[in-house]
Amino acid sequence: MRGITETVKHLLIINVIMFIGTMAIGDGQLFYSLFGLYFPKNDLFQPWQLITHMFMHGNLQHILFNMLALWMFGTAVEQVFGRKKFIFFYISAGIGAALLQITYLYFQYVSGMDLLTSSGLNQEEIIATLNEGKYNTGWEQVMNAEQLQSFLSAFNSMMVGASGAIMGVLVAYGMLFPNSKLMMIFLPIPIKAKYFIPGIIALDLFSALSGVSIFSPSNTAYIAHIGGALTGFIIMFFWKKDQFDKYRWN
Repeated sequence: MRGITETVKHLLIINVIMFIGTMAIGDGQLFYSLFGLYFPKNDLFQPWQLITHMFMHGNLQHILFNMLALWMFGTAVEQVFGRKKFIFFYISAGIGAALLQITYLYFQYVSGMDLLTSSGLNQEEIIATLNEGKYNTGWEQVMNAEQLQSFLSAFNSMMVGASGAIMGVLVAYGMLFPNSKLMMIFLPIPIKAKYFIPGIIALDLFSALSGVSIFSPSNTAYIAHIGGALTGFIIMFFWKKDQFDKYRWN
């Protein structure tokens, strides 16, 4: 593949293989249950999902947009970082995205659980019921519909996609090539990366706080996007731009 670095090429191949495998085996539930990221209290959660979720995608549009972004920005970033450093950065951003998303869901979960246990219900019995894919209608007497939905959504959440890792790569690209001009498909106006990428992050933050989707589907894990971007920024902060060559990993 011309015009693409080795690590980015291999990441693309792995993502495509995982997507084909997901679509080819039944309705994909086997792959999702094994490799998608579930809430830690859910019986389907496994530690490896913190990494494998970033190689899973929900549909063709999801993987196409993510892989296009990985190719466009990842290649330029890997050329600066080197192979090993880019792998570390990419995986770290993906894990950072997952951890912030889980933290956000944990607060939703704890809020609901506190309401239920304060009413005298047993926490272990509540978790057992949730792991059966059910809920007790009596819980509706303890919390309102919005609180119940938030509680159930947090416990039953399943996250897939490379978006968090790619948001980290976007931050790295913006810091490395701040004056590079970028355009959105829906807004074909060239904007410098140092403005474009913070703008994308700001839109994700707005959607996370308001629940209003701008360009992404309504089920997008906006907090994960912010987690990936934040992780990327923190790593870039410590990897001074003028030290990349000095500490380049081959």
